[in-house]
Amino acid sequence: MSYVGPDFDPHQPRRGRRPRALTVAAAALVPGALLGWVVYEAVGGSGESPKQPTGASSASGALTTPTDGSTTDDSPKDPADVDPPTPTADSTSGSLKGKVVVIDPGHNPNNFQHTAEINRKVNIGTNWKECDTTGTSTNDGYTEAKFTLDVAHRMRTLLEKQGATVKFTQDGDRSWGPCVDERAEIGNKAHADAVVSIHADGAGAGQRGFHVILPGKVDEGAANTGPIVTPSRDLGERVAGSFVRVTGSAPSNYVGDGTGLVTREDLGGLNLSTVPKVFIECGNMRDSKDAALLTSGAWRQKTAQGISEGIVSFLRG
Repeated sequence: MSYVGPDFDPHQPRRGRRPRALTVAAAALVPGALLGWVVYEAVGGSGESPKQPTGASSASGALTTPTDGSTTDDSPKDPADVDPPTPTADSTSGSLKGKVVVIDPGHNPNNFQHTAEINRKVNIGTNWKECDTTGTSTNDGYTEAKFTLDVAHRMRTLLEKQGATVKFTQDGDRSWGPCVDERAEIGNKAHADAVVSIHADGAGAGQRGFHVILPGKVDEGAANTGPIVTPSRDLGERVAGSFVRVTGSAPSNYVGDGTGLVTREDLGGLNLSTVPKVFIECGNMRDSKDAALLTSGAWRQKTAQGISEGIVSFLRG
């Protein structure tokens, strides 16, 4: 996400509290592999082992930089860009037949050419916000919009192999947008069984890790999230747990108190949704270590698999 704009307001990190100070209540919110990570943190792991497996989370909450030779070059020659995706361990072909998944790749790569259009205000229920933003980028210029589309394409391949019908809110096939209200409407009109909005954050250097954003309870104007709060939390917890397990990434060290889960009531894409929906910030593009992961085709494949497996788990119930 970009620093400011619709659905992309800057996060406010908690002061004076380390993510390691986890509580039993926080741990209880997070299933599966993420719970295992939280428990490991809570019992006092410290330091980063030089012998850690590639992509594993350190006990300090930071992520390790890949050491398996994964390239950070975004060239299509990257093997992960051309090889068939690795099937998931629990995949069953056709198991999602009849299910509709909407993938919302954050931002549009052409937004920067249409600043007037994306700066116009739209109603998100609680207030008015800009239609969209350009998104953020790494210090070397790899854009969030390019990242989100790449991950979305990989997810579509994986989910369609499971029999799901997959729809995008945009595929770089329009001059700008869609606006945040239209993004929500696309999922609603598709009667989606699950919607996931893909992003990467633009926080300060040293702020690392992923987090999943859940809708809070909002009933104001055009927004009424009451019916989707509970199923969206279930979806978000499953995505977070599988993301940890597949990518080895640690939950954010700057929001979410180490749980990898954040609830917000100011995001139009969530406020206006009538179907289960979450956002995922896959890492911080402005941190050099996270950027090394985000620009790796091999790691993006793991990202796609981790998110997809969470969706599959949610849809299977």
